[in-house]
Amino acid sequence: MAVPGSETLDLSRAMVLAAPSLADWLVVAPVVIPIIVGAVLLMFRHETKIQAGVAIVGLAAMLISNVLLLSRILDAGPVVMTMGRWLPPFGISFTADVLGASLALTATLVALICALYSISDIGTLGRRYGFYPFLMLMMAGVSGSFLTGDIFNLYVWFEVFLISSFGLLILGSEHRQLDGATKYAILNLIGTTLFLTATALLYGVFGTLNMADIAVKAGNVREGAPLITLAVFFLLAFGMKAAAFPVNFWLPASYHTPRIVTAALFGAILTKIGVYALLRVVVMLFPLERAILSGVIAWVAAATMILGVLGALAQTDIRRALGFLVISSVGNILVGLALGSGEGLAGSIFYTFHSMIVTAALYLLAGTMKGLGGSYSLRSLSGLYAAHPMIAAFALLLMLASAGLPPASGLWPKILLVQASLDAGQGWLAFAVLLSGFLTTVALGRVFILTIWRQHEGEALVEKTSPMFGYVTLGVLAVAVIFMGLYPQPVIDIAENAARGLLDGSLYIDAVFPGGQRP
Repeated sequence: MAVPGSETLDLSRAMVLAAPSLADWLVVAPVVIPIIVGAVLLMFRHETKIQAGVAIVGLAAMLISNVLLLSRILDAGPVVMTMGRWLPPFGISFTADVLGASLALTATLVALICALYSISDIGTLGRRYGFYPFLMLMMAGVSGSFLTGDIFNLYVWFEVFLISSFGLLILGSEHRQLDGATKYAILNLIGTTLFLTATALLYGVFGTLNMADIAVKAGNVREGAPLITLAVFFLLAFGMKAAAFPVNFWLPASYHTPRIVTAALFGAILTKIGVYALLRVVVMLFPLERAILSGVIAWVAAATMILGVLGALAQTDIRRALGFLVISSVGNILVGLALGSGEGLAGSIFYTFHSMIVTAALYLLAGTMKGLGGSYSLRSLSGLYAAHPMIAAFALLLMLASAGLPPASGLWPKILLVQASLDAGQGWLAFAVLLSGFLTTVALGRVFILTIWRQHEGEALVEKTSPMFGYVTLGVLAVAVIFMGLYPQPVIDIAENAARGLLDGSLYIDAVFPGGQRP
């Protein structure tokens, strides 16, 4: 291409001229698939009998694409695709590394299991009003959040899954759902406003929103830029999204109101996106600022752990108790962020995998128990062991997993976090991790004794719904929990790989700017 009065332009310096390989398309497949499937479901929204089947097929395709993507990253390093063929930082990049791809895979697995459970939980009315299109749109936002390499597009994908989550939250239009959705919307709007403000300030400082570009430039602007202010803004914004203390009050006010399968999706996945954003932005982009704020983050982590589980102990409704346990699990994950060491971050990442699976299983367990006993109340639900011994086995396993006891998955990430805390000379933080595990045992043990072990008085229990889908989905999740507990090394290896990618961003940066073409 020639311009009058100038030399021929070299487009290779501004644009990607070579066609991407077929394998590179894997980085956008987890986003494209749910958008297409969601559009198809929306077009056939009146065909309620096929909604669940189409959604399950779509989520299975997402799962396969995530497995292939993670496999490619483990083999060849981070995968990048830049939209519009413009070279970064001008083009908007999807950048998948071990952390983002592994979390996207875990979230898709949870969503697939929840979709199977929804066959019994979502009736004709819920299908007609869009449960499955909302689910697919939410998963597009979730995958986009985990895989984007651009801060502003992280904000955009946050908005995508938040909009769809509003639809899922009010599905049924009951008074308590509308009340919970109002609190959820207002408080998330505050968090979103903080996020957008921080993003605008970030762009004003760096002139770019590409994460790799920011990581390169941060060292050069640190002396004259308010990076500590930026780090605090992002901590507050993402802390609210993750439901960390003291900005966690929105979660227990809303997560007990929707259908139980929706609560399982929210508790298992949505708070973990806030955690992921904290790890990605604070650790990779602002490492020195994270070190300065580590003491504050440590106290926030401890308060989130302990106050969350104390809130669970005070509840008489199983769903409310689980909401507080979700908060407590976020506190455990924040311990690694506070420590900033490879072992601590690996423990947090492993704990995130564990928490996503176990949280979904706990909510589905609660839904199955309600179907067998007719209530979520600890005052009225009882005698499940005598009538349904299988449910007692699932409950015991998940109680051990949540408390961090063998042979379940929660043991190993807690060991990593405790060891990392002791190595850093933070014995009090290790004690907080162990104390939260003990109190979790008490909180879930109380639920187990009252609902399952306590003898039922009055008329015999009558099944309200068939437990088949509950048993099947809990069985699949139980296999994952036991596998990670008995054979944790593959998961530890992935978590350590992801932690190294956060602490040393060179592979991530080189994937975005190959051949030393850093700006």
